[in-house]
Amino acid sequence: MPCDSKGHRSDQEQKHIVSSENADAGSESGSAPENGPQAGPAGDDRSVWDVVVVGAGPAGASAAYAAAVAGRRVLLLEKAELPRYKTCGGGIIGPSRDALPPGFELPLRDRVHAVTFSMNGRLARTRRSRRMLFGLINRPEFDASLVEHAQKAGAVLRTGASVSRVQQHGPAVPDRRTVAVVLADGETVLARAVIGADGSAGRIGAHVGVKLDQVDLGLELEIPVPPTVAEDWAGRVLIDWGPLPGSYGWVFPKGDTLTVGVISARGDGAATKRYLEDFVAKQGLAGFEPALSSGHLTRCRSDDSPLSRGRVLVCGDAAGLLEPWTREGISFALRSGRLAGEWAVRIAEAHDAVDARRQALNYAFAIKAGLGVEMSVGRRMLSVFERRPGMLHAAITGFRPAWKAFADITRGVTSLGGLVRTHPLARRALDVLDRQRAGAAQDADKDARDQGRESARDDDDRDKDPKDGAVTT
Repeated sequence: MPCDSKGHRSDQEQKHIVSSENADAGSESGSAPENGPQAGPAGDDRSVWDVVVVGAGPAGASAAYAAAVAGRRVLLLEKAELPRYKTCGGGIIGPSRDALPPGFELPLRDRVHAVTFSMNGRLARTRRSRRMLFGLINRPEFDASLVEHAQKAGAVLRTGASVSRVQQHGPAVPDRRTVAVVLADGETVLARAVIGADGSAGRIGAHVGVKLDQVDLGLELEIPVPPTVAEDWAGRVLIDWGPLPGSYGWVFPKGDTLTVGVISARGDGAATKRYLEDFVAKQGLAGFEPALSSGHLTRCRSDDSPLSRGRVLVCGDAAGLLEPWTREGISFALRSGRLAGEWAVRIAEAHDAVDARRQALNYAFAIKAGLGVEMSVGRRMLSVFERRPGMLHAAITGFRPAWKAFADITRGVTSLGGLVRTHPLARRALDVLDRQRAGAAQDADKDARDQGRESARDDDDRDKDPKDGAVTT
């Protein structure tokens, strides 16, 4: 789902779940550690990192961990100080848990066993599960823990390091095996491979030429509530199908705080804000003062968008990788980050441009074969949801197989892509809806053409002289 400071964890408030897998010395000083980069090519006394990762969110930390655990010298650059807040519901579904490093402890704030679905505040119905559906985390804690895991694997973290540009040619680049990462203060960092995980508006995606298709606006509030209200929400989330096409809202409980938000297509920010205000009021939460109010744009890549350029890869939000229907991005960040880290190691080892290009293409193939398939199905689901939210609501609240599919996806038993591949009923339903959508589009095109012809005839009649039929000048 779209998408406090770290402090010490309280024994009462903090819940944990363990995943199934398992600096510059003093990151603030900027000095190189003993296991830092060695000298560069002959004639060049500047040091070269194997892999430089830009951005220390889930994608960047996952990439840094994957490259560092392979024994490579890794530098992780982050422009902010950690921990930092990120607009995000904080839902950790099965694919996210499966992509975590070995032994990683999830700092869960709550475990979800029930979901209430509603249609713009009406027709509410709650479905329950004996097993946990998904967990809820606070992003500052979660992101900081991921970075710590990357550091334990050997990655070096530098915070307060803002990247201004990346160069693969020019005087700052000593040879064709090297990429120059130029920081805002003028410092140049050299690497054999670079991973961009600096968000959809970051510098690295622009360098690669990432093309973004779907853009949505998410608005979110962090609302502290008294114990009696928190108890009412414990273990249960609310998902509300909203009044705007493709929109929905959520309430996620995290101890004494509720994360409340909405998301819809960018273009009418005022309508999205009204939806959030109405949504908060309908949940009886308007009387509580939010501790934090934030907004964020989520962006999905177009099908033909590049994932690399030379020795530079992009992952997570920087690559526009997220599920188009729910706009869930954490699992996409973790999975694409891990793949980027693994393939960046191979690119760092490449001795020429041809081999580097081959490894980059292999990374793109791995992304498209997995996450790309899920995104394709997600786009189809979003199209259905935009046109028929009531049908989806009726199915998931009243049709047991639909609820089971939802539960299986959140637990990680299957994915949207896997569901369509393995369940004939789901595949047929989507095919029928696709045909209906295509038919509606054809009818709309035909109506537009007919109207155009009628308009042309009217214009032609007006231009003719009523006496002799000659066209006037």
